Amino acid sequence: MSFLVLVLVVWVEKFSALRHRVQRDAFFRGELVRLERSGKLHPLLSLALLVLVPVALLVVVLHVLEPVAYGLLVLPVHLLVLLYSLGRSDAKAALGPLRDAWRRGDGQAALHVAERDLGLHAEGADELLGQVQHYLAWQVYQGFFAVIFWYCLLGPAAALAYRLLALSTAHSRHAALQARAEWLRHLMDWLPVRVLGVSFALVGHFVAVGRTMLPELLDVHRRASALVADWALVAIDAPAQDVPEQGQARLNGLWELLLRSATLWYVVFALWTILR
Repeated sequence: MSFLVLVLVVWVEKFSALRHRVQRDAFFRGELVRLERSGKLHPLLSLALLVLVPVALLVVVLHVLEPVAYGLLVLPVHLLVLLYSLGRSDAKAALGPLRDAWRRGDGQAALHVAERDLGLHAEGADELLGQVQHYLAWQVYQGFFAVIFWYCLLGPAAALAYRLLALSTAHSRHAALQARAEWLRHLMDWLPVRVLGVSFALVGHFVAVGRTMLPELLDVHRRASALVADWALVAIDAPAQDVPEQGQARLNGLWELLLRSATLWYVVFALWTILR
């Protein structure tokens, strides 16, 4: 059933706006603000209420629905939870105005668009392209690959936990709570980012990625956002920075690498589903 859910997610993403209707964070953000304002709970206890309680409720619901109607009611729950757990932005669409500015050869407009739409602050065209490549790799990883990894490994509860930690990191205004959420998310990123790095090696520049990955394979301190971007750029054999005239080609190469990696993951999971 898990593989069917993954196929349905791709179909929904391509032909429907259901994900945007499912991804409503107002209640979660309201509870986050309420707990932060109260100041009565330890940050880890607050995170337990924000993350573990919803995850536990989901586990209970799935357990209750499993024997009903031969488990058919579990399928829509899996689908809705996985859609909710995906990233909150469409990285490729968000780059549209920036691509238009590059296409016109307007470097100054590209700097303004990147700051307005992507939150990227660069001093020049070379620095901007490096930041945009890192932005695309990280957004696709945390919005898709990490969620799919935990769903395939441990089910929808793990995928939901990853997204709730990401939301806590992004929206918390309490330094201690945000730091705890970021640390827990860092732990959850350690394994999937390395699996994705292996995927980059298999569908990209194998020798270069392997040479870059090996010294950092067991590094527990470096952030996943830096690792996934560096390994992706090595896999397409591209420098981290380049002139804006080549920005389109660099982003296209990076996007194609991510698509090939996603296809590889689906193929591997399909074979694992058939053979187990």
